[in-house]
Amino acid sequence: MQFGIFYEHQLPRPWAEGDEHKLFQDALDQVELADRLGIDYAWEVEHHFLEEYSHSSAPEVFLAACSQRTQRIRLGHGIVLMPPGYNAPARIAERIATLDLVSNGRVEFGTGESSSLAELGGFHVPVEEKRAHWREALEQVCNMMVMDPYPGYVGESFSMPCRNVVPKPLQKPHPPLWVACSNRETIHLAARLGIGALTFAFVDPAEAARWVEEYYAIIETECTPIGHTVNANIAMVTGFSCHEDEAEARRRGEDGFRFFGYGLGHHYIFGAHKPGRTDIWANFEKARATLPSAGQARGIGTPDQLREHLLGFEEAGVDQVIFIQQGGRNRHEHICESLELFAEKVMPEFREREAARQADKAARLAPAIERALARKHWMPALADDEIPEMLALGRQIAEAEK
Repeated sequence: MQFGIFYEHQLPRPWAEGDEHKLFQDALDQVELADRLGIDYAWEVEHHFLEEYSHSSAPEVFLAACSQRTQRIRLGHGIVLMPPGYNAPARIAERIATLDLVSNGRVEFGTGESSSLAELGGFHVPVEEKRAHWREALEQVCNMMVMDPYPGYVGESFSMPCRNVVPKPLQKPHPPLWVACSNRETIHLAARLGIGALTFAFVDPAEAARWVEEYYAIIETECTPIGHTVNANIAMVTGFSCHEDEAEARRRGEDGFRFFGYGLGHHYIFGAHKPGRTDIWANFEKARATLPSAGQARGIGTPDQLREHLLGFEEAGVDQVIFIQQGGRNRHEHICESLELFAEKVMPEFREREAARQADKAARLAPAIERALARKHWMPALADDEIPEMLALGRQIAEAEK
Protein backbone atom coordinates (compact mmCIF):
# COMPACT_ATOMS: atom_id res chain seq x y z
CA MET A 1 0.00 0.00 0.00
CA GLN A 2 1.13 3.55 -0.74
CA PHE A 3 0.65 6.76 1.25
CA GLY A 4 -0.21 10.34 0.42
CA ILE A 5 -0.74 13.67 2.14
CA PHE A 6 -3.66 15.94 1.36
CA TYR A 7 -4.11 19.72 1.37
CA GLU A 8 -7.17 21.93 1.49
CA HIS A 9 -5.10 24.83 2.88
CA GLN A 10 -7.49 25.37 5.76
CA LEU A 11 -7.33 28.69 7.58
CA PRO A 12 -9.85 29.15 10.41
CA ARG A 13 -10.73 32.65 11.56
CA PRO A 14 -9.70 35.02 13.01
CA TRP A 15 -7.19 35.94 10.33
CA ALA A 16 -4.07 38.00 10.94
CA GLU A 17 -1.74 39.67 8.45
CA GLY A 18 0.62 37.08 7.00
CA ASP A 19 -1.46 34.01 7.94
CA GLU A 20 -2.07 32.92 4.34
CA HIS A 21 1.59 33.40 3.51
CA LYS A 22 2.65 31.19 6.43
CA LEU A 23 0.00 28.61 5.54
CA PHE A 24 1.42 28.12 2.04
CA GLN A 25 5.06 28.25 3.08
CA ASP A 26 4.47 25.68 5.82
CA ALA A 27 2.70 23.42 3.34
CA LEU A 28 5.63 23.63 0.92
CA ASP A 29 8.01 22.68 3.74
CA GLN A 30 5.76 19.73 4.66
CA VAL A 31 5.67 18.42 1.08
CA GLU A 32 9.45 18.74 0.85
CA LEU A 33 9.78 16.77 4.10
CA ALA A 34 7.30 14.14 2.88
CA ASP A 35 9.38 13.69 -0.27
CA ARG A 36 12.54 13.10 1.79
CA LEU A 37 10.72 10.64 4.04
CA GLY A 38 9.44 8.54 1.14
CA ILE A 39 5.74 9.48 1.18
CA ASP A 40 4.40 8.59 -2.26
CA TYR A 41 1.88 11.35 -3.11
CA ALA A 42 1.04 14.96 -2.30
CA TRP A 43 -2.56 15.84 -3.20
CA GLU A 44 -3.91 19.38 -3.54
CA VAL A 45 -7.54 20.42 -4.06
CA GLU A 46 -9.12 23.08 -6.24
CA HIS A 47 -11.80 25.05 -4.41
CA HIS A 48 -13.14 28.56 -4.78
CA PHE A 49 -14.75 30.90 -2.24
CA LEU A 50 -14.85 28.27 0.55
CA GLU A 51 -13.53 30.52 3.31
CA GLU A 52 -11.70 28.86 6.21
CA TYR A 53 -12.34 25.37 4.78
CA SER A 54 -10.12 25.73 1.70
CA HIS A 55 -7.90 28.57 0.51
CA SER A 56 -6.69 26.50 -2.42
CA SER A 57 -7.96 28.05 -5.63
CA ALA A 58 -4.83 27.59 -7.79
CA PRO A 59 -3.48 24.08 -7.12
CA GLU A 60 -1.45 24.09 -10.32
CA VAL A 61 0.66 26.95 -8.91
CA PHE A 62 1.20 25.24 -5.56
CA LEU A 63 2.04 21.90 -7.18
CA ALA A 64 4.46 23.57 -9.58
CA ALA A 65 6.25 25.08 -6.59
CA CYS A 66 6.29 21.63 -4.95
CA SER A 67 7.81 20.16 -8.11
CA GLN A 68 10.89 22.33 -7.75
CA ARG A 69 11.43 21.45 -4.09
CA THR A 70 11.01 17.68 -4.43
CA GLN A 71 12.50 14.79 -6.39
CA ARG A 72 10.24 11.75 -6.36
CA ILE A 73 6.86 12.40 -4.68
CA ARG A 74 3.89 12.20 -7.05
CA LEU A 75 1.99 15.50 -7.42
CA GLY A 76 -1.76 15.00 -7.41
CA HIS A 77 -4.57 17.30 -8.38
CA GLY A 78 -7.18 16.21 -5.91
CA ILE A 79 -9.02 17.57 -7.87
CA VAL A 80 -9.28 19.83 -10.97
CA LEU A 81 -12.82 21.19 -11.35
CA MET A 82 -13.70 20.03 -14.85
CA PRO A 83 -17.01 21.65 -15.92
CA PRO A 84 -16.05 24.31 -18.50
CA GLY A 85 -17.66 27.04 -16.42
CA TYR A 86 -14.75 26.66 -14.01
CA ASN A 87 -11.92 25.95 -16.42
CA ALA A 88 -11.75 25.93 -20.22
CA PRO A 89 -10.84 22.36 -21.24
CA ALA A 90 -7.90 23.44 -23.41
CA ARG A 91 -6.46 25.42 -20.49
CA ILE A 92 -6.70 22.33 -18.27
CA ALA A 93 -4.84 20.26 -20.86
CA GLU A 94 -2.14 22.92 -21.15
CA ARG A 95 -1.69 23.24 -17.38
CA ILE A 96 -1.58 19.50 -16.71
CA ALA A 97 0.95 18.94 -19.50
CA THR A 98 3.12 21.84 -18.36
CA LEU A 99 3.13 20.63 -14.76
CA ASP A 100 4.02 17.15 -15.97
CA LEU A 101 6.99 18.55 -17.88
CA VAL A 102 8.36 20.73 -15.08
CA SER A 103 7.93 17.89 -12.55
CA ASN A 104 9.65 15.29 -14.76
CA GLY A 105 6.47 13.27 -15.21
CA ARG A 106 5.09 13.14 -11.66
CA VAL A 107 1.51 14.40 -12.20
CA GLU A 108 -1.66 12.59 -11.11
CA PHE A 109 -4.69 14.11 -12.87
CA GLY A 110 -7.54 14.02 -10.37
CA THR A 111 -10.89 15.42 -11.51
CA GLY A 112 -14.28 16.39 -10.13
CA GLU A 113 -17.22 18.74 -10.34
CA SER A 114 -17.97 20.07 -6.81
CA SER A 115 -21.26 20.11 -4.92
CA SER A 116 -20.80 23.51 -3.31
CA LEU A 117 -23.30 26.18 -4.34
CA ALA A 118 -20.69 28.84 -3.58
CA GLU A 119 -18.54 27.40 -6.37
CA LEU A 120 -21.24 26.25 -8.75
CA GLY A 121 -23.11 29.53 -8.49
CA GLY A 122 -19.97 31.63 -8.59
CA PHE A 123 -19.04 30.15 -11.97
CA HIS A 124 -22.60 29.67 -13.27
CA VAL A 125 -22.28 25.89 -13.48
CA PRO A 126 -25.78 24.32 -13.55
CA VAL A 127 -26.21 21.87 -10.66
CA GLU A 128 -28.27 19.44 -12.69
CA GLU A 129 -25.73 19.38 -15.54
CA LYS A 130 -22.43 19.32 -13.66
CA ARG A 131 -21.87 15.56 -13.92
CA ALA A 132 -22.47 15.56 -17.68
CA HIS A 133 -20.18 18.59 -18.05
CA TRP A 134 -17.45 16.85 -16.03
CA ARG A 135 -17.63 13.75 -18.18
CA GLU A 136 -17.65 15.63 -21.48
CA ALA A 137 -14.74 17.89 -20.52
CA LEU A 138 -12.63 15.04 -19.10
CA GLU A 139 -12.87 12.95 -22.25
CA GLN A 140 -11.95 15.89 -24.47
CA VAL A 141 -9.07 17.07 -22.28
CA CYS A 142 -7.55 13.59 -22.62
CA ASN A 143 -7.96 13.81 -26.39
CA MET A 144 -6.32 17.26 -26.39
CA MET A 145 -3.29 15.96 -24.50
CA VAL A 146 -2.78 13.08 -26.94
CA MET A 147 -3.98 14.07 -30.42
CA ASP A 148 -1.82 16.04 -32.89
CA PRO A 149 -3.76 18.07 -33.84
CA TYR A 150 -6.93 17.94 -31.73
CA PRO A 151 -9.67 17.67 -34.39
CA GLY A 152 -12.10 20.06 -32.69
CA TYR A 153 -15.38 19.42 -30.93
CA VAL A 154 -18.96 20.64 -30.75
CA GLY A 155 -20.65 19.53 -27.53
CA GLU A 156 -23.21 20.37 -24.89
CA SER A 157 -20.98 22.30 -22.48
CA PHE A 158 -18.29 23.68 -24.80
CA SER A 159 -17.13 23.83 -28.39
CA MET A 160 -13.66 24.27 -29.82
CA PRO A 161 -12.19 24.36 -33.35
CA CYS A 162 -9.28 22.24 -34.54
CA ARG A 163 -6.07 23.23 -32.75
CA ASN A 164 -2.88 21.50 -31.71
CA VAL A 165 -2.92 21.82 -27.92
CA VAL A 166 0.67 22.18 -26.72
CA PRO A 167 2.72 21.26 -24.81
CA LYS A 168 2.10 17.52 -24.57
CA PRO A 169 2.66 15.76 -21.23
CA LEU A 170 5.80 13.78 -20.50
CA GLN A 171 3.81 10.76 -19.34
CA LYS A 172 2.31 8.88 -22.25
CA PRO A 173 -0.40 8.84 -23.29
CA HIS A 174 -1.27 11.23 -20.44
CA PRO A 175 -0.99 11.38 -16.62
CA PRO A 176 -3.10 8.89 -14.60
CA LEU A 177 -6.75 9.88 -14.24
CA TRP A 178 -8.72 9.99 -10.97
CA VAL A 179 -12.12 11.22 -9.83
CA ALA A 180 -13.26 12.38 -6.39
CA CYS A 181 -15.81 9.92 -4.95
CA SER A 182 -18.07 10.47 -1.95
CA ASN A 183 -20.37 7.46 -2.48
CA ARG A 184 -20.49 3.98 -3.99
CA GLU A 185 -22.24 5.20 -7.14
CA THR A 186 -19.30 7.40 -8.09
CA ILE A 187 -16.82 4.63 -7.26
CA HIS A 188 -18.70 2.37 -9.66
CA LEU A 189 -18.62 5.13 -12.30
CA ALA A 190 -14.86 5.50 -11.82
CA ALA A 191 -14.39 1.79 -12.47
CA ARG A 192 -16.62 1.83 -15.55
CA LEU A 193 -14.57 4.72 -16.97
CA GLY A 194 -11.19 3.21 -16.05
CA ILE A 195 -10.06 5.91 -13.65
CA GLY A 196 -8.78 5.90 -10.08
CA ALA A 197 -11.24 6.48 -7.23
CA LEU A 198 -10.28 9.17 -4.70
CA THR A 199 -12.72 8.32 -1.94
CA PHE A 200 -13.64 11.00 0.59
CA ALA A 201 -16.33 9.17 2.53
CA PHE A 202 -14.08 8.28 5.51
CA VAL A 203 -15.05 4.59 5.52
CA ASP A 204 -13.69 1.97 7.89
CA PRO A 205 -11.66 -0.99 6.58
CA ALA A 206 -14.65 -3.37 6.51
CA GLU A 207 -16.67 -1.04 4.31
CA ALA A 208 -13.56 -0.26 2.26
CA ALA A 209 -13.23 -3.97 1.45
CA ARG A 210 -16.71 -3.99 -0.11
CA TRP A 211 -15.97 -0.86 -2.13
CA VAL A 212 -12.65 -2.26 -3.36
CA GLU A 213 -14.21 -5.58 -4.36
CA GLU A 214 -16.96 -3.83 -6.33
CA TYR A 215 -14.53 -1.42 -7.98
CA TYR A 216 -12.18 -4.13 -9.26
CA ALA A 217 -15.03 -6.41 -10.33
CA ILE A 218 -16.26 -3.61 -12.62
CA ILE A 219 -12.72 -2.89 -13.86
CA GLU A 220 -12.43 -6.53 -14.92
CA THR A 221 -15.84 -6.85 -16.58
CA GLU A 222 -17.41 -3.52 -17.59
CA CYS A 223 -14.65 -0.93 -17.99
CA THR A 224 -14.56 1.25 -21.10
CA PRO A 225 -11.88 3.91 -20.46
CA ILE A 226 -12.77 7.56 -20.85
CA GLY A 227 -9.08 8.37 -21.30
CA HIS A 228 -6.42 6.74 -23.43
CA THR A 229 -5.32 4.32 -20.71
CA VAL A 230 -6.69 2.72 -17.52
CA ASN A 231 -5.69 3.81 -14.02
CA ALA A 232 -7.07 1.06 -11.78
CA ASN A 233 -6.50 2.37 -8.27
CA ILE A 234 -8.60 3.12 -5.22
CA ALA A 235 -7.48 5.55 -2.51
CA MET A 236 -9.04 6.26 0.88
CA VAL A 237 -8.74 9.50 2.85
CA THR A 238 -8.31 9.42 6.62
CA GLY A 239 -7.28 11.73 9.45
CA PHE A 240 -3.73 11.69 10.70
CA SER A 241 -1.77 12.46 13.84
CA CYS A 242 1.00 10.18 15.11
CA HIS A 243 2.66 10.36 18.53
CA GLU A 244 4.09 7.82 20.96
CA ASP A 245 1.47 8.97 23.48
CA GLU A 246 -2.11 8.38 22.29
CA ALA A 247 -3.56 11.26 24.29
CA GLU A 248 -1.04 13.66 22.80
CA ALA A 249 -1.75 12.39 19.28
CA ARG A 250 -5.42 13.13 19.86
CA ARG A 251 -4.72 16.52 21.39
CA ARG A 252 -2.61 17.51 18.40
CA GLY A 253 -4.75 16.13 15.59
CA GLU A 254 -8.32 15.35 16.55
CA ASP A 255 -9.68 18.89 16.63
CA GLY A 256 -8.25 19.68 13.20
CA PHE A 257 -9.87 16.62 11.66
CA ARG A 258 -13.18 17.42 13.31
CA PHE A 259 -13.01 20.95 11.89
CA PHE A 260 -12.29 19.45 8.48
CA GLY A 261 -15.60 17.58 8.67
CA TYR A 262 -17.46 20.55 10.15
CA GLY A 263 -16.18 22.96 7.49
CA LEU A 264 -17.13 20.50 4.77
CA GLY A 265 -20.61 20.22 6.22
CA HIS A 266 -20.94 23.99 6.51
CA HIS A 267 -20.18 24.67 2.85
CA TYR A 268 -21.82 21.57 1.37
CA ILE A 269 -24.67 20.44 3.63
CA PHE A 270 -26.06 22.53 6.48
CA GLY A 271 -24.43 25.97 6.48
CA ALA A 272 -25.73 29.47 5.88
CA HIS A 273 -22.85 31.62 4.69
CA LYS A 274 -22.36 35.37 4.31
CA PRO A 275 -19.18 35.93 2.24
CA GLY A 276 -16.45 37.69 4.18
CA ARG A 277 -18.46 37.73 7.40
CA THR A 278 -19.48 34.25 8.60
CA ASP A 279 -17.09 32.89 11.24
CA ILE A 280 -17.06 29.12 10.72
CA TRP A 281 -14.47 28.46 13.44
CA ALA A 282 -16.58 30.29 16.03
CA ASN A 283 -19.59 28.21 15.02
CA PHE A 284 -17.46 25.07 15.21
CA GLU A 285 -16.38 25.91 18.75
CA LYS A 286 -20.01 26.35 19.79
CA ALA A 287 -20.87 22.96 18.30
CA ARG A 288 -17.70 21.12 19.39
CA ALA A 289 -19.28 19.28 22.31
CA THR A 290 -21.89 17.69 20.03
CA LEU A 291 -19.46 16.53 17.34
CA PRO A 292 -18.23 12.92 17.09
CA SER A 293 -14.70 12.03 18.14
CA ALA A 294 -12.12 11.30 15.45
CA GLY A 295 -10.03 8.93 17.54
CA GLN A 296 -7.87 5.96 16.64
CA ALA A 297 -10.30 4.71 13.98
CA ARG A 298 -9.51 7.81 11.96
CA GLY A 299 -5.75 7.44 11.78
CA ILE A 300 -4.98 9.30 14.97
CA GLY A 301 -2.92 7.57 17.65
CA THR A 302 0.36 5.84 18.38
CA PRO A 303 2.49 4.14 15.70
CA ASP A 304 1.14 0.74 16.79
CA GLN A 305 -2.46 1.97 16.58
CA LEU A 306 -1.91 3.47 13.14
CA ARG A 307 -0.23 0.28 11.95
CA GLU A 308 -3.24 -1.77 13.03
CA HIS A 309 -5.65 0.69 11.40
CA LEU A 310 -3.71 0.74 8.14
CA LEU A 311 -3.29 -3.02 8.00
CA GLY A 312 -7.07 -3.18 7.79
CA PHE A 313 -7.02 -1.01 4.68
CA GLU A 314 -4.15 -3.02 3.18
CA GLU A 315 -5.99 -6.28 3.75
CA ALA A 316 -9.10 -4.71 2.18
CA GLY A 317 -7.13 -4.13 -1.02
CA VAL A 318 -6.87 -0.34 -0.81
CA ASP A 319 -4.05 0.92 -3.05
CA GLN A 320 -3.33 4.19 -1.23
CA VAL A 321 -4.20 5.85 2.07
CA ILE A 322 -4.15 9.65 2.02
CA PHE A 323 -3.64 11.56 5.26
CA ILE A 324 -5.46 14.75 6.15
CA GLN A 325 -2.79 16.16 8.42
CA GLN A 326 -3.38 19.88 7.73
CA GLY A 327 -6.80 20.70 9.16
CA GLY A 328 -8.23 23.33 11.43
CA ARG A 329 -5.47 24.75 13.61
CA ASN A 330 -3.13 21.79 13.49
CA ARG A 331 0.39 23.10 14.02
CA HIS A 332 3.12 22.89 11.41
CA GLU A 333 5.72 21.44 13.79
CA HIS A 334 3.28 18.76 14.97
CA ILE A 335 2.50 17.79 11.38
CA CYS A 336 6.20 17.41 10.62
CA GLU A 337 6.85 15.39 13.79
CA SER A 338 3.93 13.07 12.95
CA LEU A 339 5.22 12.47 9.42
CA GLU A 340 8.72 11.73 10.69
CA LEU A 341 7.50 9.27 13.33
CA PHE A 342 5.18 7.55 10.85
CA ALA A 343 7.99 7.20 8.29
CA GLU A 344 10.29 5.71 10.92
CA LYS A 345 7.96 3.38 12.81
CA VAL A 346 5.06 2.45 10.49
CA MET A 347 5.78 2.92 6.81
CA PRO A 348 8.77 0.57 6.28
CA GLU A 349 6.83 -2.69 6.61
CA PHE A 350 4.23 -1.54 4.09
CA ARG A 351 7.00 -0.48 1.73
CA GLU A 352 8.55 -3.97 1.91
CA ARG A 353 5.37 -5.51 0.51
CA GLU A 354 4.56 -2.87 -2.10
CA ALA A 355 6.69 -3.97 -5.07
CA ALA A 356 5.34 -7.52 -4.98
CA ARG A 357 1.76 -6.24 -4.57
CA GLN A 358 2.12 -3.95 -7.57
CA ALA A 359 3.58 -6.73 -9.74
CA ASP A 360 0.82 -9.18 -8.80
CA LYS A 361 -1.86 -6.59 -9.45
CA ALA A 362 -0.42 -5.60 -12.85
CA ALA A 363 -0.30 -9.23 -13.98
CA ARG A 364 -3.84 -9.91 -12.79
CA LEU A 365 -5.36 -6.85 -14.45
CA ALA A 366 -3.42 -6.86 -17.73
CA PRO A 367 -5.98 -8.97 -19.67
CA ALA A 368 -8.90 -6.89 -18.32
CA ILE A 369 -7.21 -3.63 -19.29
CA GLU A 370 -6.52 -4.97 -22.78
CA ARG A 371 -10.22 -5.84 -23.15
CA ALA A 372 -11.24 -2.43 -21.79
CA LEU A 373 -9.09 -0.54 -24.30
CA ALA A 374 -10.51 -2.68 -27.10
CA ARG A 375 -14.03 -1.52 -26.14
CA LYS A 376 -13.18 2.18 -26.38
CA HIS A 377 -14.49 4.28 -29.25
CA TRP A 378 -11.53 6.46 -30.20
CA MET A 379 -11.93 10.00 -31.50
CA PRO A 380 -10.97 9.87 -35.20
CA ALA A 381 -7.88 11.79 -36.22
CA LEU A 382 -8.01 14.18 -39.17
CA ALA A 383 -6.25 13.36 -42.39
CA ASP A 384 -3.72 15.99 -43.45
CA ASP A 385 -6.04 17.34 -46.13
CA GLU A 386 -8.83 17.68 -43.54
CA ILE A 387 -6.83 19.89 -41.17
CA PRO A 388 -8.07 23.45 -41.66
CA GLU A 389 -5.57 26.17 -42.51
CA MET A 390 -5.67 29.34 -40.42
CA LEU A 391 -4.71 32.69 -41.89
CA ALA A 392 -3.04 35.16 -39.51
CA LEU A 393 -5.18 38.15 -38.59
CA GLY A 394 -2.83 40.58 -40.32
CA ARG A 395 -3.04 38.60 -43.53
CA GLN A 396 -6.82 38.47 -43.33
CA ILE A 397 -7.00 42.24 -42.92
CA ALA A 398 -4.58 42.82 -45.77
CA GLU A 399 -6.44 40.52 -48.12
CA ALA A 400 -9.79 42.02 -47.18
CA GLU A 401 -8.44 45.49 -48.12
CA LYS A 402 -7.36 44.44 -51.62
